[in-house]
Amino acid sequence: QYRISQKPFPQSPRLHVHLSLALVLRGQGASTVKRCCTCKCCSIATVVIVLLVFLVLLGVYFGNGSPIHASCKIDWEFSQNCSSVNTSLIDQMEEWMSRDNCQDGGQKCLYTFISSSGTELKGTHTTPKAGYVDDMTFTFLQSQSSPTTCKVKAFSTSRVWYAYMDFGTNYCNLRNLADGAGLTSSPNFTESTRNAVCTQYTSRNCEVY
Repeated sequence: QYRISQKPFPQSPRLHVHLSLALVLRGQGASTVKRCCTCKCCSIATVVIVLLVFLVLLGVYFGNGSPIHASCKIDWEFSQNCSSVNTSLIDQMEEWMSRDNCQDGGQKCLYTFISSSGTELKGTHTTPKAGYVDDMTFTFLQSQSSPTTCKVKAFSTSRVWYAYMDFGTNYCNLRNLADGAGLTSSPNFTESTRNAVCTQYTSRNCEVY
């Protein structure tokens, strides 16, 4: 007669390894699927949010006639040659390079001179409280009919991609510099800008911003 043993059938250690590995791989596969789904959902949500923000900005732009990004364009005309205007703006940037002039408030400080040529000047302005950086460009057009008349196209724009409203900061970046250099007090000085090309121009307060 044959007797059947009641002892459990011995399992190979290798079988344990294979089973464990299979369970681990199964768990990793599920986690990978979950991660992929989560990443896809995040990507879709991000695209939707960006599109909604873009549509809102377009609506505000066409509704209010303001730049879609915080910036300002100004046309100036000075009764002096462009070389002199260029030099005056550079000197003022360097004078207001530190934050010393903003101890009592305002933003007439933290200007940085970047580069200059005969026709273009570049610099930056950093807001003293938040530390936002705005890029400034001045393009000089010497009058052909009058060597003592210089036309300047001044432009300031925020580096913060989502900036829309700026309380006139970009306008003040430019105007404060020209005021500080004494250029706006020269005879026959003219300035031309408007809300459509200069964010919140009519709301500006250059003693604050």
